[in-house]
Amino acid sequence: MRIYVFLCLMCCVRSENKRPCLEFSNLNVKDSLKDLFVPKIKIILMMYTRNNLKCAEPLFEHNNSLNINFNIQKKTVWIIHGYRPLGSTPSWLQKFLRILLNEEDANVIVVDWNQGATTFIYNRAVKNTRKVAESLSEAILNLLKHGASLDNFHLIGMSLGAHISGFVGKMFHGQLGRITGLDPAGPKFSGKPPNSRLDYTDAKFVDVIHSDAKGLGIQEPLGHIDFYPNGGKKQPGCPKSIFSGVEYLKCDHQRAVHLFLAALETDCNFISFPCGSYKEYKSSLCVDCDSFMKDSCPRLGYQPKLWKGDLKDLRRDGLPLRTTAFLDTAGKSPFCSYYFVLSIIALDETMMDGSISFKLLNQHGVFEKPKIYEKSKPFDKLQEVKILAQFLSDIVNISSIALTYSQSLNLQCPTCQYKIQSLVLKSLTYPERLPFCRYDFVLQEKKEVFLQSDICAAQNI
Repeated sequence: MRIYVFLCLMCCVRSENKRPCLEFSNLNVKDSLKDLFVPKIKIILMMYTRNNLKCAEPLFEHNNSLNINFNIQKKTVWIIHGYRPLGSTPSWLQKFLRILLNEEDANVIVVDWNQGATTFIYNRAVKNTRKVAESLSEAILNLLKHGASLDNFHLIGMSLGAHISGFVGKMFHGQLGRITGLDPAGPKFSGKPPNSRLDYTDAKFVDVIHSDAKGLGIQEPLGHIDFYPNGGKKQPGCPKSIFSGVEYLKCDHQRAVHLFLAALETDCNFISFPCGSYKEYKSSLCVDCDSFMKDSCPRLGYQPKLWKGDLKDLRRDGLPLRTTAFLDTAGKSPFCSYYFVLSIIALDETMMDGSISFKLLNQHGVFEKPKIYEKSKPFDKLQEVKILAQFLSDIVNISSIALTYSQSLNLQCPTCQYKIQSLVLKSLTYPERLPFCRYDFVLQEKKEVFLQSDICAAQNI
């Protein structure tokens, strides 16, 4: 009986000591209306680790001591949301936390500034970004006193949250480890000087994804590397009519978040192509990445390719190298697409103005056609021509390629034959895979030819 009473008392003590989980401030339209007359701002730092994935705890205790679950040796990722006119919790937040902590054992801090972002007056939310940044800088200073390192901090900001990250970075003179901007807000920030928005000088490495440029997002490049999926403006799969309601307004803007999560959650390599413009990229003028960094196309996502560590150190004319990179994605989750480059060397000068189309035999015995960028190419004698192609499904172990060549309308010659010295097809998404090679064959006008692979020459492997 005494043991039973003792156990009951222990359970009571434990239940009293177990504090409730912190909840994200779930506001609504009424709070936006209240803000019109009584503006308020409140910032809550919600800490998650693998030990408390489903139960947020305060980063600091009431006596300003550090939460016992915070590990100063590990990376600290800060997630900062943007403008919330209707006050709801970001729909992507829980998924973000789950995927991030599954990927890496880190300290994750959700910066809840919903009371301050929930307002019908957008300019007020913009002004509040500075106040949020000041509050975060105080928290970071406190963490530094406990032995944390600026180099281990990674701030991920969505929309207005991207600029908050930038303002924090400025307060620490660009010594934060990394800032990721997910479609940084455009209104009130476009065309502004670096001290009034996110800038590449705000951290040791700044990467930015633009998905609604010239809409709710910003057009100009802000980081060491700026990714422009699908040109950075209209995203495939998003509503095209205003009659689709709120999705029409936010789908393109939020796509940056979902692409970032897809790169974390899946095995997709969201490779991109450094290029001067989306138009040049679509014209196959930026097919490979050798001019950027040997054998390395930049990859959008949480852990960019190995070039990330060196990018900030690369310099041109004494200034850090900055890059704009383009890619196309599918229109629905997980948004994967798969890139190949087709390299052809012709022996005939008669292939001056023509186009190539091809399809590949996949592992299921079905031929698949890609989207081909800039089909029409001048095939000068012995000059390598590169054609970029995108598939919406991965094709592994290519056994056959079906190739068709067509001259321009005024140069057609049904009986002509065109000698090809070499054809090499490489996966850019998975460069470690062996290429498909074929040497010394003949093409005829508009006649499909089926080719099996030869053993690749050493220079093509």
